Amino acid sequence: MDIYFVIMAKKSSIRRVTSKKTPDRSPPLRVATLLYDNLLGTSATLPVEMLRTAEAFARPNNPETRHIEAFTLSIDSDAVASPSGFYINPSKNIDEIHQCDIISLPALWRNPRPALKKYQRYIPWLQQQAQQGAVMIAVGTGVCFLAEAGLLNNQPATTHWHYFDRFQKDYPEVELKRQYFITQAGNLYCAASVNAMAELMVHLVARLYGRGAATQVERNFFHEIRSTFEPTSYFSDDVQQHPDEQVVQAQIWFEDNFSKPVKIAEVAKQFDFSVRTFNRRFKNALGKTPLEYLQTTRLNNARELLQKSNLSISEIAAHSGYQDAASFSKIFNQHFGTSPSKYRETVRAKLFSAH
Repeated sequence: MDIYFVIMAKKSSIRRVTSKKTPDRSPPLRVATLLYDNLLGTSATLPVEMLRTAEAFARPNNPETRHIEAFTLSIDSDAVASPSGFYINPSKNIDEIHQCDIISLPALWRNPRPALKKYQRYIPWLQQQAQQGAVMIAVGTGVCFLAEAGLLNNQPATTHWHYFDRFQKDYPEVELKRQYFITQAGNLYCAASVNAMAELMVHLVARLYGRGAATQVERNFFHEIRSTFEPTSYFSDDVQQHPDEQVVQAQIWFEDNFSKPVKIAEVAKQFDFSVRTFNRRFKNALGKTPLEYLQTTRLNNARELLQKSNLSISEIAAHSGYQDAASFSKIFNQHFGTSPSKYRETVRAKLFSAH
C-alpha cells in the first residue's frame, strides 16, 4: 500500500507517507492547540514539540515526510494566562481554521467550569472537526470540552483523578475508565495527566513517523526510556483486543517460548493451522504475522534486559531467542533505529547523569 492510516477511522487525515515518489509534495500536517484561561503550559506545548522532533528526525530519510503546520487557536485575539503566570497569544481565531489533522486540548488548572462557559464557541467547532476526521488529544480536565460537545457519549474516556466524581456526575453518558491513564475511541484520545499525554504522543509518533522517530523522541524528552504504551491504556473498537481465541492461545505460547528456537510451521501445526491460515488469522487479529509478533516479543524482552540487566549483548541475544549477536543487533537497529549498545548507553546515561 502507498498510504498507511495512523489512526483507524473513516475520515482520518493523518497518514504515514512511504518512500514511494510522488509528483506533489505531501500536504502539511495541520496541528492546532486550543487556548483557554488557566491551561497548564506544558500540556499545551509538549505535543507540538514532540511532533516537531519526530519530523526533524524523519525528514532526512524521507523527503515526503509531512511538514508540521502548528498554530494556537482561541475565540479572540486576547492572550490566555496560565496559572504559573505565563501568557500565550493565539496565532489564529477558530473562525479562520476550517480543517485540522490533530487538535490538542490542554489540561486546566482546578475547576474547568469557568473555561467551559467562556469558551462555548469551541463546542460546535469541535463537533465540525470531529465530523471531518480530526484526531483530538485531550489532557486532564481538557477532556471536558470533548464531553461538552457530546463526542464522548457512549465512548470510553478518562480525566484527572481529582475530577473523576464530578466528571461522572456531569457526563453520565460517558464511559469513564478510572483505572486507565489513556483511552482511545476512534480518533478521540484522552490522557489523565501530562505524563500520560507524553506516553500517548510517543505512541502517535511511532505510528506517524515510525519506531525510529519515536525512540528519538523518547531520548530527547524522557529521563529513561518509557514503558510500553498499551498496559496503562484502554482501546475501544478492538484496536488491541480481538475475539480469536486460537490466536490468543498462540500469543501465549509465543510469550512462553520466544527464547527458544521457533519454526512457524511447527507452531501452526500445533494449533491445527496450515501456515497460510495461521498467517491470515494472525494478520486479521493483530495486524501482523506470527513471525512479526514473535520478533516484537523477542525485541521487547531484549530492550528490557538492556535497561535493567548487566548481561552482555551476546547473552541478551541468546536470552531473547537470537542465535548470534550480529543478527540480533541488525534486527534491533532496524526496529528501534539504534544499536543495542547505543540504546543501553543512552538509557544508563539518562538514568544516572542527573545526580
